Amino acid sequence: MRKSKEALNPLDFVTSGEPSFSEKHPPQTQTSGGKPETNARTEEQEKKPDLDELMAELEGLIGLENIKKDIKSLMNLIKVRKLREQNELPVAPMSMHMVFMGNPGTGKTTVARLVGGLYAAIGALEKGQLVEVDRSGLVAGYVGQTALKTQEVIKSALGGVLFIDEAYSLSSGGENDFGREAIETLLKAMEDHRDNRVVIVAGYTQPMREFLESNPGLESRFNKFFYFEDYSGEQLMGIFLLQCKKNGYVLSPEADEAARKLFDELYAERGENFGNGRYVRNLFEDMVVRHSNRVAQMEGEPTKDDLMTVLPQDLEDPEEDGEEAEEK
Repeated sequence: MRKSKEALNPLDFVTSGEPSFSEKHPPQTQTSGGKPETNARTEEQEKKPDLDELMAELEGLIGLENIKKDIKSLMNLIKVRKLREQNELPVAPMSMHMVFMGNPGTGKTTVARLVGGLYAAIGALEKGQLVEVDRSGLVAGYVGQTALKTQEVIKSALGGVLFIDEAYSLSSGGENDFGREAIETLLKAMEDHRDNRVVIVAGYTQPMREFLESNPGLESRFNKFFYFEDYSGEQLMGIFLLQCKKNGYVLSPEADEAARKLFDELYAERGENFGNGRYVRNLFEDMVVRHSNRVAQMEGEPTKDDLMTVLPQDLEDPEEDGEEAEEK
């Protein structure tokens, strides 16, 4: 008798040449002498995050007072639930999944990372890692491939937090869009391992509300909402000063006054797509370039103070100033 053929692999018939999530994000490896390669993060994952350090980091975030209060309340709720379980007392069913609403640059990703670490520190999650994706990380361009792609990402977040940025884009493509398939796959997975995986969906406030209303299953699974408000001018200045301190820059009195005025005007004139912390980061990077150009043209060897001190002209964009002058 002839030898029977090997069983067919259904994945061989999926018409997509796109690499998988695991191939795009391979585990970092290292070798030690003749020992086999091991995952470089294994020891970090096995070691629980330090609760006090994470709480201090949360407290150290500029602004976000309502978010800090809500996170602490949620932590207390989970702690008491675990104590009741240990004492064989009944606990009501609870979903740990969350919705983050707000403009870009308001700290949503940072808080999501801290949530994962805090939950792991108190034993609510096994590892606490953050897996961050957007629509492109879940949706494929071929029939049947989106579910496989989404399942792979969800699996990688087991024991931690799956953070889906601009989640509303999954429901904005119409009835035949593959984003719907990603949502259905996500909804099913949220009920599996619900005690060892947190899903956080994030995005602009109004589109996120429409996203949750697009599917009854979404509304029933997400019942914790966090609203990230825009940073005030004073808070933007605080973020900017932290960047300067971290990177060894000091504002002159004139530059300090100019920066405060700039951030106050920015906040007062902000629009719907206000960038918040992202704008501060971009402004800081532009300031570093202008400062470097100015110092490089100085006669003689720049002093340490020259290398550190930021002047008002380092905050100004010559092209914008020229355009304003032409308009006048």
